[in-house]
Amino acid sequence: MSLWETILLGILQGATEFLPVSSSGHLILVPAILNWPAPGLSLVAIVHQGTLLAVLVYFWRDLWGVVTAVLRGIKQRRPLAEAESRLGWFILLGSIPAGVAGLLLESFFEEAFGAPRIAAGFLLVTAVLLIVGEKILSGKKTIAHITWLDALIVGLFQTFALFPGVSRSGSTIAAGLGRGLNRETAARFSFLLGIPAILGAGLLSALDIIRADNLAAQLPTLTAGFVAAAVSGYLCIHFLLTWLKNHSLYPFAIYCAAFGAIYLIATLI
Repeated sequence: MSLWETILLGILQGATEFLPVSSSGHLILVPAILNWPAPGLSLVAIVHQGTLLAVLVYFWRDLWGVVTAVLRGIKQRRPLAEAESRLGWFILLGSIPAGVAGLLLESFFEEAFGAPRIAAGFLLVTAVLLIVGEKILSGKKTIAHITWLDALIVGLFQTFALFPGVSRSGSTIAAGLGRGLNRETAARFSFLLGIPAILGAGLLSALDIIRADNLAAQLPTLTAGFVAAAVSGYLCIHFLLTWLKNHSLYPFAIYCAAFGAIYLIATLI
C-alpha cells in the first residue's frame, strides 16, 4: 500500500477501534470499496499496536493505580480490599472468555475476515447491540461498583468482536449498560478491558512483522500507520468519553446499520 493509503488506514483503525463502529469491519470494507489492495498482516499488526499505545497513554494514571493496588493487595493478602485492585482482577477475569475463544476458533475467525459481506452483515449486529444497550440503560454504577459478574458478562460479550464487523467497544459497552453501568463507566471499563485483548493480538502478530518481506523498506510506511493509529485512537477515546456524558449511542447504531445495509444492497444489485 502507498504511504497515504497506510496513513488513512491507520487513522481509520485508531478511530474505529474505540468508537463503537467496528475497526475490523472498516479495515475489510473500506479497502474493498476503494479497490485498494488488502492490508498486509504486518500493517494490520502495527496499526493495532498504535491503538494499544493510545489507550496506554490515555489511561496511564488509571493503569498505574490499578497495578500498584493489585501488588499492594497481594502483599497484604487482601487482593480485593481496594476498588482499584478489584478492577485489575476484574479486567483479567473479563479477558479470559475472548482469549479462550480466540485460541480455540482461530482458523474459523480468520476465514470470516476474508468475506466483506460477512463484515457488513455483522455491522448490523453491532447496530442492534448498541440499540439494545441504550434501551435497557437503567443504572448509574461507577467503576468502583463493578462486580465480578459484571466483568465476566462484559468479557463474554467481548468474544462477539472476534467476528469481523462486530465492534469490540460497542458490544462491551452495550453489555456494561445492561449490567447497570452508566455510559461513561461502561465505555471506560470497555477500553481498559480491551488492553489485554489488543496486547495479546499484538504479541501474536509480532511474528508477522518480523517475518515480513523487505521489512526495512516497509519501515517508514509502517511507522506512519502506527503514528496515525495512535493519534487518532487517543483523540477518539477522549471524544467518546466526553460524548457519552450527555449523549446516547444511537448515532453510532444508525451509522453501523446504514453502512452495513448499503454495502450489502450494493453488492447484491
